[in-house]
Amino acid sequence: MKEFAQRLEVVVLAAGQGKRMASRLPKVLHPLAGRPLLRHVLDTVARLGPRRVHVVVGHGADQVRQAIADDVDWVLQREQQGTGHAVQLALPDVAADAVVLVVYGDVPLIGESTLRDCAQAALQGGMAMVTAVLDDPAHLGRIIRDPSGAIRGIVEYRDADEEQRAICEINSGILAAPRAVLLPLLDKLRPNNAQGEYYLTDVVAMAVAEGLPVTGLTVADVDEVRGINDRAELAALERHWQRRTAASLMAAGVSLADPQRLDVRGRVTAGQDCFFDVNVVLEGDVVLGHGVHLGPGVVIRDSVLGDGTRVEAHSVVDGARLGADCVIGPFARLRPGTQLAERVRIGNFVEIKKSILGAGSKANHLAYLGDATLGEDCNVGAGTITCNYDGVDKHPTSVGDRVFIGTNSTLVAPVTIETDAYVAAGSTVTSNVPAGELAVGRSRQRNIHGWVRPDRRKR
Repeated sequence: MKEFAQRLEVVVLAAGQGKRMASRLPKVLHPLAGRPLLRHVLDTVARLGPRRVHVVVGHGADQVRQAIADDVDWVLQREQQGTGHAVQLALPDVAADAVVLVVYGDVPLIGESTLRDCAQAALQGGMAMVTAVLDDPAHLGRIIRDPSGAIRGIVEYRDADEEQRAICEINSGILAAPRAVLLPLLDKLRPNNAQGEYYLTDVVAMAVAEGLPVTGLTVADVDEVRGINDRAELAALERHWQRRTAASLMAAGVSLADPQRLDVRGRVTAGQDCFFDVNVVLEGDVVLGHGVHLGPGVVIRDSVLGDGTRVEAHSVVDGARLGADCVIGPFARLRPGTQLAERVRIGNFVEIKKSILGAGSKANHLAYLGDATLGEDCNVGAGTITCNYDGVDKHPTSVGDRVFIGTNSTLVAPVTIETDAYVAAGSTVTSNVPAGELAVGRSRQRNIHGWVRPDRRKR
């Protein structure tokens, strides 16, 4: 294992345009489960602990570099002349004693154990490659074996005859070999094929011809080696990812109303006895305690929810930390910086931004709290807003414990409402309210005698 880590260098091929994606975005940056395809591959490769990672880019190279901030060696393939040519460009920066593992930036579900087995097989001095048996191999390259089952080479679909096209074992393109073995084989490549490109796959037949051992590793899960060529394939692999994630969550003790209608676009940690209704979307880093209930259409992003918390239908929780036994929604929005203690209630059409609410406080409907700090057991009436922005700067609102804020109140920040104070309904509060006092900030009511409704006035 120590030798493996010391010698392993990975070459990631990510230079293709992906014309069938019909997109201005480089293919390897299209998202799967909320992350770019290339991001999935690099995260898997990182778990191998390689000495160096070399990423070959071409189409949209600047976009790819900007999107991926990893400490990798970038290799530019100005003209896409095939996979063999791409690896040739990377090898000058690879150490002489390295075992080279070649992977693809558009094969996002490749497993760590598959890559590790492939690279370790190449430590013995030969070549190793990953294959799969497909019911419908379509236009993928076919594995050619001799009568004993030994790999003799690979033929690309465009160059294959009918007998070869009937073969169901395909080449994933992933292979490993010592640099000392791979480099002279690459130097012998010629573009003698229908595409006029330098095929990396041709080195397999060359290795066999030179008597080098070629090990074939066949994956059990064919989705592991599925590449992305168009949006339909991307959508199909997205569903596979989501089914696999749903199964993992259920195995950990989460109940799903419909596993087919869950989207996880990040990393989720969930306690036992959570329940997700249909069309829940979880993005970024989400941590859920035990017994969390998520209603239909809920979106949770980069947030922590305590035990027993309920988020009702069509609510959005983004960048927030919620204590135990909170109730959110329906139709509520918690924005980044929101912190709720235990037993807080946020009702329908309430928006909270960068605010802290103490235990037992509630804003049950139609309110906006921004840059505010509320103590325990406060009540925020319907229609209440904090006027926290003056057009230039944001200002805080500070509210003590057990404060009652009546319906349709306007709190003009910066302002402090101390413990046990009351704000009368319909008030505009522009100055601090001392503890225990009642603030009434209304204009005097006038009743106009003889007023006539507009539809009864003479024209």
